[in-house]
Amino acid sequence: MAVLGNAYLWLLAAHILFVIFWIAGMFMLPRYLVYHQEALAAGRTDEAATWVERETKLRHIILTPAMTMVWLLGLTLATVGQHWGEGWLHAKLAFVLALSGYHGWAVSYAKKLARGEARLSGRTLRMINEVPALAAVAIVILVVVKPF
Repeated sequence: MAVLGNAYLWLLAAHILFVIFWIAGMFMLPRYLVYHQEALAAGRTDEAATWVERETKLRHIILTPAMTMVWLLGLTLATVGQHWGEGWLHAKLAFVLALSGYHGWAVSYAKKLARGEARLSGRTLRMINEVPALAAVAIVILVVVKPF
């Protein structure tokens, strides 16, 4: 554990970088879903197929690997930094868990769109697009301010 303790700042830097990658992807995927759904609604099947390809690449290259690294590094940091008893960490984990659930929902909806099943309105998708931003604000405040 001493070796990890000496590497704490490197782990933290890596964690922050993967959070940036994950959140960037979480901003992109819902926007892709809007464009994908609009192409489906307009009957532009070639364009819809292109969105399926883009969504799949985004998930496989950025989103899922980044989320996995965020969780691994975050749990390591919590352990090495001995933060498990701190309330801010529990609240942060609740938001990260919710964001992970949102990630899962977005992936699931992308797969439904790939099958031609559009169940939400464009307006609803645009509103849902704001979830990662709200989660990021809460998480940053909890980590930096540590209100409890």
